[in-house]
Amino acid sequence: MIDFRTLNETIQEARRRLDAIGSIFDLARLKSELERLQRESESPDFWANPTEAQATMQHIARLRNKIEPIERLQKQAEELSEWLSLLQMEYDEATAAEVSAQIATLEREVAQLDMLTLLSGEYDSNNAILEINSGAGGTEACDWAAMLLRMYLRWAQRKGFRTEIVDESPGTVTGYSSVGVLIEGENAYGLLKSEHGVHRLVRISPFDANKRRHTSFVLVEVMPQVEQTEYQLKPEEVKIETFRAGGHGGQHVNKTESAIRATHIPTGITASCQNERSQHQNKEVALKVLAARVADYYRRQEEQKMRQLKGEVAPAEWGHQIRSYVLQPYTLVKDHRTDYETGNVQAVLDGEIDDFIEAYLRWNASQRSPVETKRE
Repeated sequence: MIDFRTLNETIQEARRRLDAIGSIFDLARLKSELERLQRESESPDFWANPTEAQATMQHIARLRNKIEPIERLQKQAEELSEWLSLLQMEYDEATAAEVSAQIATLEREVAQLDMLTLLSGEYDSNNAILEINSGAGGTEACDWAAMLLRMYLRWAQRKGFRTEIVDESPGTVTGYSSVGVLIEGENAYGLLKSEHGVHRLVRISPFDANKRRHTSFVLVEVMPQVEQTEYQLKPEEVKIETFRAGGHGGQHVNKTESAIRATHIPTGITASCQNERSQHQNKEVALKVLAARVADYYRRQEEQKMRQLKGEVAPAEWGHQIRSYVLQPYTLVKDHRTDYETGNVQAVLDGEIDDFIEAYLRWNASQRSPVETKRE
């Protein structure tokens, strides 16, 4: 005999949580916006501007991805509640076992959906551009940059995300002085924004003949890839230059000046791409990265103004490590913002960083004021 009281309480808790999730996402507003965009997409001249039309279709898909799981689980909770009532009137062991299993699945899926409430920022659903820059530590830091690149690529692979190295500057001995990666997938930026900051490594250096302990620092920067409808570069403000590609690019590298460097003249911000096979493809990727960097620059300027108005001072990037990875004399990975830690360093370096990401998202949500949360 199943425990009707416990199962009913589980369903009621799931319903309450789904109502709260719907309120956080403002489900009524999302449905209204979806209906409006669907009407627009049915207009005869909708595809007159393919770029805007494609952006609208992507927005429609994102809205559906938020609305449909909530409505599906709400309907499932209602049906399971009805099944429990029927079982109390006429009990059947096989049906009871099936209903119990479905209630457990409901509880698990509601918990997973609850995580999405932490990804409600303006750009959280966007693709991410992740840049890794070696800092103090010379060869050690370049090797540390390569280790972090491997960690993020493995994490993205587990998520089913598409990755592309868009720019790289090899270290003189090993690893990378800097490397940029485009990571494409639902909520890629929202998840990876937790990684923005300085990452510190402590280990016995494999490059030191005396086997001394070394400390290395790498700066990871994470930006959302922006759509043209979100931020558009003005052609007259962009300078395009070509140069001969170099690095780990394969046989097609160094044959022609196919690499592209794009510069945003007003800010001096640059972006380059050398890993595609044609100059046109390199230019397209470089402009995407440049748009993301410029949009991120202006967004951070605005945030800095708000912090100054509030009397807050942002810490200097290189003086503020967010996470430490210690391999010797003990093994520990610790996030200094959330205090989340694990002794399984190898698993983390193999891409198992979801627990750190979730801890950051929950910590970040707790740091925001109600006004900021509502604005997002």
